Amino acid sequence: MRSLLIVLLILLSIISFPSVSDWFNAQGQAVIRHDDKQAARFQATQNALKKALLVAGASVSSIQQVVNGLLTQNEINIRASGNVRSLELIDEIYQGDLVTVTIRADIIPVEKQCFSADYRKGMLLTKAHVKYREQATVGEIYAIDAQLIENLAIQLKQNSRFTDIRLALKPTTSFAQINHNAYDRQLKNLSISLANISDSQYVLYAEITDLSFDNIIRNSWQFWQEDVFDRNFAMTLYIYDGANGELIFEKQYKASAPWSFAKRAKVDVNGETFWRSEYGAMITELLTKATMDIDNSIMCLPTQGKILQVNGNEVLFNLGARQGVKIGDEFSLLHLNNFVNSQGTTYAGFNISNYKVKVIQTTQQTAKAITLNNDLLGNIQINDIVVRY
Repeated sequence: MRSLLIVLLILLSIISFPSVSDWFNAQGQAVIRHDDKQAARFQATQNALKKALLVAGASVSSIQQVVNGLLTQNEINIRASGNVRSLELIDEIYQGDLVTVTIRADIIPVEKQCFSADYRKGMLLTKAHVKYREQATVGEIYAIDAQLIENLAIQLKQNSRFTDIRLALKPTTSFAQINHNAYDRQLKNLSISLANISDSQYVLYAEITDLSFDNIIRNSWQFWQEDVFDRNFAMTLYIYDGANGELIFEKQYKASAPWSFAKRAKVDVNGETFWRSEYGAMITELLTKATMDIDNSIMCLPTQGKILQVNGNEVLFNLGARQGVKIGDEFSLLHLNNFVNSQGTTYAGFNISNYKVKVIQTTQQTAKAITLNNDLLGNIQINDIVVRY
């Protein structure tokens, strides 16, 4: 264990440190596979360290490959977020095939890169679309379209520092059909409409594009057992700006892992048995990567809210303590200025006003602000925008 922590510390060390640092406690878990406790312990420790860094303001991505219990490749990238001075293992618990470790990390925060990183941005997560539903027949895992997004929401709520999640899992949106037909205008209108209904700044769509099996038998030498094949998984995530309908993020995630269930077994994708399997754990790892990518992509984008009321020199808008807004925070005001091009496509435009406002009162979902010089807000209207860059 000591050698593993030394490796981790060497990877995370920086030559010089500022004088101020903070201690962060975090827990990490990992499934023990093939009775390899050392590899699981390292994975759990790494998971705990990621959580500590994210809480401290870090954005971390990692790649690791463990073969026969030996660490053959490990890379941790920390993006301008925090440095680890030291790392201590506090506790280590084994329960069945699960190991839980608790660490304490001495993390030195760095300067914030952007003011908008102070706030969580409202994001609506919609039900995923399975592109080839016949591929879900084995295991009858059709319900993965909703459960995948529910698990992504859990990851974002636990580990994301820049999203405030809303879920829309019961209805299925028309995104997939519109996207496949390349109807750009309809995609924009759909995203703007969903953002307005859910009071969100961004809308996330997901498409599961591969649930197929490989042809190579994983356990051909074990003739007494049922054949085990690798099953593929691929998904593409899209994030659209709810103000103007523009695409701001698109990325595909794919991997494969052994499908350990019987061919004719009906698999419950809502249960722990599925998510603790190698296939389920592989999907979870992809969701972890997606969570970090989403945070990185929206961290420094402007935080926008809609004005709900205007009264003299006061405005009430739909960002509050839940999103991280505090008394004294300052926002700029924008006028909505939609326009139509020569092809008839509508675009959302904004004119920056001369007004700035300072927050004087917050609730969980709203904030009240007044102009800096007590000027009357003569031309600011409901549904205009407050923004923090």
